Amino acid sequence: MITLRHHLLTIVAVFLALAAGIVLGGGPLSDVGPAVTAASKERAEEPVTSSAQGDYNEAWISTLTAPILGGRLVDRSVVLVTVPGADEQVVTDLASQVEAAGGTVAGRYALGADLVDPAQKSLVDTLGSQLLTQQAEGVVPAEASTYDRIGQLIGLAVASKEADGEDPTRRTRAIADAVSGAGLMELPDEVDRRAPLVLLVLGTDADDEGSDAILAGLVDGLAAQATGVVVAGTLADGGTGQLGRLRATPTATSVATLDGVDTLAGRAAAVMTLARSLTTPGGSFGASGADGPVPLG
Repeated sequence: MITLRHHLLTIVAVFLALAAGIVLGGGPLSDVGPAVTAASKERAEEPVTSSAQGDYNEAWISTLTAPILGGRLVDRSVVLVTVPGADEQVVTDLASQVEAAGGTVAGRYALGADLVDPAQKSLVDTLGSQLLTQQAEGVVPAEASTYDRIGQLIGLAVASKEADGEDPTRRTRAIADAVSGAGLMELPDEVDRRAPLVLLVLGTDADDEGSDAILAGLVDGLAAQATGVVVAGTLADGGTGQLGRLRATPTATSVATLDGVDTLAGRAAAVMTLARSLTTPGGSFGASGADGPVPLG
């Protein structure tokens, strides 16, 4: 049983604590004490809270991903095209997400550093002109600019306007081999199909007008030969990053853009954006997308 003496001792202890607080509060430590205490408390609690919230958000999204995305890409194929500097783990996770949605990754193509280097424009222009004459006359417009032209040639080699995709042909293999032989693109070991959907994953941001123009030309070219193209980047690529700058060009009207694929939510949104691109071109999605974080419907 709690005695009266115990009550009195408790009350005295409380008043002593309050008195000590008042003395500190009115003394020279009045400005420092509360701030230091509050800051220390925040530092102690914030990592635990942030970690717990992050884990919960990740688990929540992961749990819903399967029922929401299941079947979105069933019987559809996607080619992954990476820009130099693309995060390997992000690309791997994107491929896994496509497959989890019922889709097939028909191949992964890595663009070479020389292809996106403004100093190598002469090489790109010469190869593009030769391939246009030898393999794509009447298919790729003769008046196409250097990077639009090479983008269309790569598009012919890896993509298709048919919703079910198409098998590679002698001509498309010849184009792919020539671009690869010039060191402008790395080919997969096997090419099962030319896919209707292209997922272009951005890499290192050179942050200059020359590189931005190259990216826009390549994307325009790919869009001319594929059913749907999604240009995807990390959270940092949105806003004023290279994806944000691409969104400010006419190119953005013909392809979908998505930032945030370095997050689980962003990779799930990539699948939904790919599915939408089968029937509807364009759209700006992701963490800083003008059309919302994810396409609905």
